[in-house]
Amino acid sequence: MARFEVPQHDGSVLAATDASADALYELGLTYAAGRAVAIDLVAAHKWLNIAAFRGNAEARRMRSEIAAEMTRAEIIEAQKQARAWVTMH
Repeated sequence: MARFEVPQHDGSVLAATDASADALYELGLTYAAGRAVAIDLVAAHKWLNIAAFRGNAEARRMRSEIAAEMTRAEIIEAQKQARAWVTMH
C-alpha cells in the first residue's frame, strides 16, 4: 500500500475521489501520528471509524488503540463527526 502525506483539510478532497477504506485509514494514521499535521486524536478516530465502516479491519484495531487515549467526550465528538461526514458523502 502506498504511503502519502496529507495536508490538513476537512476530507472533501477524499469525498470527491470516492476514497478507499485504505486511503481513509492512512488519513487516520496521519492525524494519529502527526505526519505533516498536528496530532489530533479526534480527527484520527473519525477517519479510522469511517475506514472501518468501509471495511478496513486494521482501522478497527487502530481506532480502539486511539480510543484508549481519549476522553469519552472526545470519542463522542469523533463519532459525531464521522456520522456527519458519512451522511454528507
